[in-house]
Amino acid sequence: MSALSTLVVAPISFYKRVLSPLLPARCRYYPTCSEYAVEAVARHGAMRGLVLAGWRLLRCNPLSAGGIDRVEHQRLFRPKTTTAQ
Repeated sequence: MSALSTLVVAPISFYKRVLSPLLPARCRYYPTCSEYAVEAVARHGAMRGLVLAGWRLLRCNPLSAGGIDRVEHQRLFRPKTTTAQ
């Protein structure tokens, strides 16, 4: 993981270890939003990972049905497909 990615993951890890146990469980998704954010940064780098984590946080609300939502199923950053010519 790059230095920037490590810097981005540090506050998320702090939240998971220190603050999250003090709060009631709220996340409507599996994996939790903080786990999703760490995985997104690890897979896609700091900038794209933060965008994916932000999009996930916007979707995690009382009006959302929730469910299983994995980083590999995201649709914002699909790999480019090439066609044979």
